[in-house]
Amino acid sequence: MKVSEIFHSIQGEGTLAGVPSVFIRLSGCNLRCVWCDTPYTSWNPEGRDMTLDEILTQVHGFGATHVVLTGGEPMIFSESVELTRQLKAASRHITIETAGTVYQPVAADLMSISPKLANSTPHQREGGKWAAQHDRLRYNEDVLRRLTSEYRYQLKFVVTAPEDMEEIHSIVKVIGADPCHVVLMPEGTRAEAIRERAQWLAEICKSRGFRYSPRLHIDIWGDKRGV
Repeated sequence: MKVSEIFHSIQGEGTLAGVPSVFIRLSGCNLRCVWCDTPYTSWNPEGRDMTLDEILTQVHGFGATHVVLTGGEPMIFSESVELTRQLKAASRHITIETAGTVYQPVAADLMSISPKLANSTPHQREGGKWAAQHDRLRYNEDVLRRLTSEYRYQLKFVVTAPEDMEEIHSIVKVIGADPCHVVLMPEGTRAEAIRERAQWLAEICKSRGFRYSPRLHIDIWGDKRGV
């Protein structure tokens, strides 16, 4: 598996925000979000090939009980299945961060699904050459239904503007998700931009019964790798 980085930090997003966790960031993605905050795993994937034993040894060296498998898109790797099974055998709590477009029978305590909205399509970036493929792959209703039926889950949406809510409501209704499992998170890699969007997004959460998610790692360390 090509691994971009393995590091010990706190979970910055979602229902487990603030929990000390080891992050395994795999490199490679089937999507090309225009606002991707880890382009070194998608637009320009980098990292080094590691065996499962190498990954597990490094993860266990941190001693944390929570592990987050992220990317990129970790579900495009068939090896993720065995990796998560071995982590579960070692009594680790496992969160999978996925866009919900690919299914693998992984072991997971929390399936953190971030369906990509129309705001993610790269119409202009690199001349728009990825736009059609991204738009075709970014939403897979069958995979979303399967993941939400088989795992404890959260639907974590990246929101750029109030207009995104129409698409979010449509997805939530189709999937039949309980509002308590829906998490709204402001897009941004700068604390100032996140705070600005938080003003109106928090009000939407209050009116709809959705959860608001901070981006604690941005608040604490800024837009840096390995945190």
